[in-house]
Amino acid sequence: MSDDTTTVAELRGLMARFVDERDWRQFHDAKNLSMSIAIEAAELMEHFQWVRSDALHTVADDAVQRAALSEEIADVGCYLLALCSALNIDLSAAISAKMAKNAVKYPAEEFRGKYRRD
Repeated sequence: MSDDTTTVAELRGLMARFVDERDWRQFHDAKNLSMSIAIEAAELMEHFQWVRSDALHTVADDAVQRAALSEEIADVGCYLLALCSALNIDLSAAISAKMAKNAVKYPAEEFRGKYRRD
């Protein structure tokens, strides 16, 4: 599987089969899944804790660290896909709608190379 050849639907199906084979759907409500996303995101952040911004490349360039980052990112993604399934939210549609909203809120000609919250 790769990003170039795998659909979001295929990933959702992979996650759903994994959950169903273990009879875990009973635990996969929106509260538990959203908390799991936050927990896994915190575990991802731990890999960057105390690393200076100018040294971030050393984390991503280290094979052992990169493998650990990949696993934490996968954990976040798996729980996100499970949450979308639990709430019957189409992830692609949600991201597309959010990006359209962001494009209006942050026009490229006004925000190129700049950061500010409105």
